[in-house]
Amino acid sequence: MTENTEDLARHAEKMAKKKAARDKIMAGKTEERGLIIVHTGKGKGKSSAAFGMAFRAIAHGLPCAVIQFIKGGMDTGERRLITEHFADRCQFHTMGEGFTWETQNKERDTQMAHAAWEKAKELILVPAIRFILLDELNIALRYGYVPLEEVISFLRDNKPDDTHVVITGRNAADELIDIADLVTEMTLVKHPFRSGVKAQPGIEF
Repeated sequence: MTENTEDLARHAEKMAKKKAARDKIMAGKTEERGLIIVHTGKGKGKSSAAFGMAFRAIAHGLPCAVIQFIKGGMDTGERRLITEHFADRCQFHTMGEGFTWETQNKERDTQMAHAAWEKAKELILVPAIRFILLDELNIALRYGYVPLEEVISFLRDNKPDDTHVVITGRNAADELIDIADLVTEMTLVKHPFRSGVKAQPGIEF
């Protein structure tokens, strides 16, 4: 019993020191500003994590917008939830027509991606919109559908200070990573698709 009491006391002392150190660190974090956030990598969860952030922003009452650069008109849980329940707080624009291997039309894909980027620029400049998800923009950049230099310069020079922009997709360009405030790389360890399991509602879409 005495040993247990001593263990508890040591634990409490250790946690108190950790809290004091943490409080000191947090006291120096006073800046608030809109972030450029990139979710990339070969692993699953890039868009899922970004939509989680969108729902968090919605819950905080921040006006939002979603622009999908590649995904086509298929029904997804995220789009259904936003358009049916949060359309007053979050615009949703699906402007792609599917992945390149489905459309097999580079000229059309490029036109659609340009239209999506124009819509993105328009919405980013709207003062009231605080959170914007550019879903699969990295794919459009990788295939050259949208000029990388234009995206970099616009985000760097024109994004309002209090607007958060989240960009998803594999193979994020080094230049985009350089200007981002937060970059997360999803690493593929194991995926059921490799074992013959198809994409399932509620998990992949």
